[in-house]
Amino acid sequence: MKPPIVWSVAGLDSGGGAGLSADQRAADATGVHLCPVAAALTAQNSVAVDAVFPVPPEQLAAQLATLAEDLPPVAVKTGLLGGVAQLRVVARWIDRLRERAPVALVVDPVLRASSGASFADEALLRAYREELLPRATVATPNRREAGRLVGDGPAPAQALALQALGVASVCITGGDEGRALALDWLASEHASGWLALPRRDARHNHGTGCCFATALAAALARGFVAADAAVIAKMLTTSGLHIDAKTPGTGPGPVRPVPDFITDATLLPALFDDAEPPARWPAPAGGAAVEGVYGITDRGEHAARLFGAGLRTVQLRIKRGDQEADWPTRLHAEIAAARGAGGLLIVNDHWREALAAGVDAVHLGQEDLLALSPAERRELAAARGGGLRLGISSHSLWELARAVAWAPDYVACGPVWPTLTKAMPWRPQGLANLAWWAAMAPAPVVGIGGVLAPAQLSLVAAAGASAGCVVRGLSDGSAWPVADWLAAWDSGRQMPASAAPDWPHPSLD
Repeated sequence: MKPPIVWSVAGLDSGGGAGLSADQRAADATGVHLCPVAAALTAQNSVAVDAVFPVPPEQLAAQLATLAEDLPPVAVKTGLLGGVAQLRVVARWIDRLRERAPVALVVDPVLRASSGASFADEALLRAYREELLPRATVATPNRREAGRLVGDGPAPAQALALQALGVASVCITGGDEGRALALDWLASEHASGWLALPRRDARHNHGTGCCFATALAAALARGFVAADAAVIAKMLTTSGLHIDAKTPGTGPGPVRPVPDFITDATLLPALFDDAEPPARWPAPAGGAAVEGVYGITDRGEHAARLFGAGLRTVQLRIKRGDQEADWPTRLHAEIAAARGAGGLLIVNDHWREALAAGVDAVHLGQEDLLALSPAERRELAAARGGGLRLGISSHSLWELARAVAWAPDYVACGPVWPTLTKAMPWRPQGLANLAWWAAMAPAPVVGIGGVLAPAQLSLVAAAGASAGCVVRGLSDGSAWPVADWLAAWDSGRQMPASAAPDWPHPSLD
């Protein structure tokens, strides 16, 4: 399969640290083919930028026209453009390309060098606001660049202002702000919040913004949506911050991302949805793992029978009727019926009622997390401090990152196979993504979705999952008794372990 093609229209750093040089290193690490298009030449080294020479517009246009004939892009990333005329050439070509096929545009508005030299006057800033940013799929300014474009203020407010200009998604990078965590504010269709990783004490950080934007464009080219692409960009950029690297000059050395960043579990960021920046990395839960066959039922009496047949973990998934006035009474009765036989009972969704009933574990979907008020977040955190165990669903990279922020006792990955249990927009994860989740998640992983026969459950176990969920296969009238499912899990544990793939595949169109 041919690698996706990404164009980078940016400046040539004569010192080899930032610009097109950094873009090439990021593209190599993500496995895409980069077409480096020079929009400006710079006279710079590792210490300073002495001069910028914009490429004549006709020369820039000629580069793009030639590439369009043979190497049309799936994504285009812009960096240092040099002037209004160069920006307008790019904007016209984005429109032409999009007449033929969808093309993602990542705009990294390089407005100032790290040494302080400005690359943009007011005319160029206006052209960004009125002509390029409205065409952008994602914009990746740092905090200072966002300030020049839309004014100073908190990063969430800056992102909203950029989106008001027409930008579809924004990731405002802030890794240079000196906090204990390196924080970037993401605002996209699917997710918003702080992407966080512990700060690396690395002096050699020349080209971080270029690497981040190019990695994000590469992830878009590989089929990931913007929120997932931002997670990947965060991972790649952090991987390139080598603490013990030697610099070729007297100033900061270049960021050098490594190709295996995507399988390094220490690089998986957390996504915090609070508007206030997080102060610390979440401590791991440290509870006992959920293991083996994980039954799911909507009846307490059935849960009790599953426990009696040998299951050690059962989730009680009860839907509340819109007009059900006696809901708490019914839920408490179902919980009481389920708890009589022992084992770990997990209640889905209804965490406050579960707490009132003295249940030891709850499972929440991502929509449940987002619906929590600040007071409810504090209440849930206090309950967890008191011993309540928490499982969280995840279907994508950004949902996995959000789960990281909650430090759950386990993370559910799904749907492994197509499922009719509930309607959802997600592509099946497959065993490959399940193996990647199991290798990367900071908590045990539970495979869920489409497990209809014991042989499938064996494959879930071989993929490295701590547990596998079974719904219809454990229902009354199933062709397989509980003993068959338990045996299938044990058999899967004896199979050769499935290797995690080099890259996960996108789970959302």
